[in-house]
Amino acid sequence: MNSDDRLRQRASRLLSQVAARSDRLINEGLAQADARKWHYAVLASLLDFGPASQAALSKRTGIYRSDMVGVLNELAQRQLVERAPDPDDQRRNVITISPAGRRRLRRLDKVLDALHDELLAPLDAAERDQLVRLLTRLLDYHDSPGS
Repeated sequence: MNSDDRLRQRASRLLSQVAARSDRLINEGLAQADARKWHYAVLASLLDFGPASQAALSKRTGIYRSDMVGVLNELAQRQLVERAPDPDDQRRNVITISPAGRRRLRRLDKVLDALHDELLAPLDAAERDQLVRLLTRLLDYHDSPGS
């Protein structure tokens, strides 16, 4: 077994290399649509799970709390989200997706669909579904308490 064979048998290395290529493809594709992956993450989280505080959005999306302010400022400036004082705690804001944010998210879904088609081109539909299921299973396992 030569070193190339050994490296290509390591799932961790393969995942890392595919992740790097995926990040580059997604970042460049979203940049062409004047967006960033964090814009998409926040908009999708708000649509899928409803309004949230900055802290809750940070937890949901994996965006550092210190970075979340900047992301929300960008989205608010584009009128894609709305901030309102939390009725239960006036010290914090509740973030809601705006109608323009919903439209923008639908457009970004189409952009990402095309990018994923490019990323996953060698796989057929069943293989793509299986890959997503397996990656989800791995992520859920490693995100669970005690893992």
